[in-house]
Amino acid sequence: MDAFLLILALLLSGFLAYLIGSINFAIIVTRIFAKKDIRDYGSGNAGMTNVLRTVGKLPALLVTIGDFCKGMLAVFLGHLLLSWIGGGVPFYADYLIALLVMLGHCFPIFYGFKGGKGILVSAGVIVVLNWRVFLVILAVFIIVVAVSRIVSLASISAAVAFPITTLIFALTSSAAHPFLDTLSALIIGGIVIFMHRGNIKRLLNGTENKLGQKKKQ
Repeated sequence: MDAFLLILALLLSGFLAYLIGSINFAIIVTRIFAKKDIRDYGSGNAGMTNVLRTVGKLPALLVTIGDFCKGMLAVFLGHLLLSWIGGGVPFYADYLIALLVMLGHCFPIFYGFKGGKGILVSAGVIVVLNWRVFLVILAVFIIVVAVSRIVSLASISAAVAFPITTLIFALTSSAAHPFLDTLSALIIGGIVIFMHRGNIKRLLNGTENKLGQKKKQ
């Protein structure tokens, strides 16, 4: 594997992942359906939950599909580029792609670096990299939403569960790189939690919104 071509392929796949992440479906869908910027309404977040509360169920569903699929797309296209130009996919490439598609979603170059919180795009990445881990954190998310009716709490819980679940599977399945797998999951989960810092404050204050509840002042 030629070192120059590998570096070039890594740079291109990382850059492409960031650009894909920067395509914010919450902003696009809201402009199509409501002719407005979702960041000026509701919680101000360019994400599915705010679209659900502010615009409606169908737009929220489209955002869910779009954000989830772009995480998957970033990994697939990254693998194609690395295989075509770099001659193969090194084990650490997935970590780079996952990080950059997340950063693109949270800090999109197309929308003034003000994007979403990363839960759906990270889910799209995870389902490609390790579907078993995805099923566990999906179960955590669903259970917390069902019990609390608070999406942000479920998202934070899933983010916490991600590195823990990754470590457990890595150790029990004799993964080739358990430390890097867990570290990557820890970083991605940490980004999601950081992006929910405002929600964490409201959760502690008891002012966070529940599903079906109007935004509290």
